Amino acid sequence: MLSIILSYLAIGIVAGFFAGLLGVGGGLIMVPALVLLFQHLGLPRDVIFQMALGTSMASILFTSLSSLRAHHQHQAVLWPVVRTISPGILLGTGIGTFLARHLSVQFLALFFSGFMLYVALQMVLNFRPKPSRSLPGPAGIAAVGSVIGLISALAAIGGGAMTVPFLEWCNVPLRRAIGTSAAVGFPIALGGSVGYVFNGWGLEGLPAWSLGFVYLPGLACILATSLLTAMLGAYAAHRLPARLLRLIFSGLLLVISSKMLYQLFT
Repeated sequence: MLSIILSYLAIGIVAGFFAGLLGVGGGLIMVPALVLLFQHLGLPRDVIFQMALGTSMASILFTSLSSLRAHHQHQAVLWPVVRTISPGILLGTGIGTFLARHLSVQFLALFFSGFMLYVALQMVLNFRPKPSRSLPGPAGIAAVGSVIGLISALAAIGGGAMTVPFLEWCNVPLRRAIGTSAAVGFPIALGGSVGYVFNGWGLEGLPAWSLGFVYLPGLACILATSLLTAMLGAYAAHRLPARLLRLIFSGLLLVISSKMLYQLFT
């Protein structure tokens, strides 16, 4: 039992730090880690991935606030973008959590891994936008938010894996892209958490102490460490070189997506 608790705490430490450092919400780390831990605990195989997604999304709801506060203190959050993109994100996450209940575990794992691999390769190759490119109008930002919300709900990634590259593609400086992504992570996590609770409510085969697809004991242990390390990561993001942040971001995505693909096909 102690080893399980320590595992949750360790997941929270690492996921929280990277959530603050890169504005990714922490789901990139939590989802594969929780899948392995839930397998070890003997949770039903047909709900393991949904439980990992739901628990990860619920934790992002709290870590995003911790990360957001630190980035806001550095004036790195573009609040007009956050306000414009949030309605689309809430719509997209609602659709995504509904789909997650009806899609197979294999499809969700493949989707998660493939999308992360695509984003990582894009950042490694360092594709640069045209200097004249800027953020689209309110309708365009809302539409992008819907797509980000949909994919984020299916992968429980907090949106940073898409929000940061999108903002950089629109010539937003990297640190502001990370700070804004941390703020965008809250409506994603809010919509996603509600969706995973609702779509898992009353489902047979879920373990005790589950709230829909959210496993409450795991959530509590993760939050015990992730709230602090999310703030530490956010402060570090404003002290490290932008190029190093980009390399860390893409490297993290490559490692995790490759690991998920390996587990899927072995």
